[in-house]
Amino acid sequence: MPGHVILSHGSDSGPDATKVSVLAELAQSMGWSTERPDFREDDKLGHAASVAPRIARLHERMAACSAPPVLVGSSMGAFVSGLASLELPVAGLFLLATPALIPGNDLAFDVRLDVPTLLVHGWGDEVCPLDEVYEFAGRRQLPLLILDDDHRLGAHIDAISRHFGLFLEQLAASA
Repeated sequence: MPGHVILSHGSDSGPDATKVSVLAELAQSMGWSTERPDFREDDKLGHAASVAPRIARLHERMAACSAPPVLVGSSMGAFVSGLASLELPVAGLFLLATPALIPGNDLAFDVRLDVPTLLVHGWGDEVCPLDEVYEFAGRRQLPLLILDDDHRLGAHIDAISRHFGLFLEQLAASA
């Protein structure tokens, strides 16, 4: 088996959300095991207050893995996945519609630079401004796929899936 993928949903969503569900199914079809933690109880605390409990819950799931997992996240899920990668080993990061900051929270988004990472964002993201993630990716020289879409990236699920499949293939080949 190639490895394990942990997929983290956004704030106004759940573990059965479209993007994480489609990506989980793809990973499973490629032989990866997957899980989708449920952060909805944490999210009831509000955006800023949910960051720490989400990271703790993600760390718990990561620590239970026999090898470093691939983290996939959308919006708040991407934010906490990047921060979780700073403290525990990961095999890769595939992050969608990532906010650079969560208002009211002291943590700024970051990732480990020695981990394969792909950022995916929409030109018309009305929630997480493209300028912020573009600047972040540029400072760290990280790959950034920008699609003609909004925050939900719903019009490009097929394109995102293709890129995710390639991402997983590259990780499996380098393992």
